[in-house]
Amino acid sequence: MAKPSPTYAGSKELKVIGAAIRKMRKDQGFSQEAFADEVGIDRSYMGGIERGEHNLALMNLLKISKALKLPLSQLLAVAKL
Repeated sequence: MAKPSPTYAGSKELKVIGAAIRKMRKDQGFSQEAFADEVGIDRSYMGGIERGEHNLALMNLLKISKALKLPLSQLLAVAKL
C-alpha cells in the first residue's frame, strides 16, 4: 500500500481535489473500487487520493479526468484550483 506523501499529505489543495474527485465519482454512480478499476489504480491508493494523502502525478490526474469523462481543466475548476 502506498504511504501518504510525507511532505504534502493533508494539504488544502490535495484535500479539495480529493473531495471533488469523490463527489464526481459518486455522482456518476461509481463505487470507489469500480472507479479505481476504471482508472487503473489500486483501490486503497484511490482512497488516499480522496482523503488528500497522495501528491498526484499528472498522468494519474489525466486518467481520473478521462474516467470521469471530463477535461482535466473542468476537474480542476470544480475543485477551484
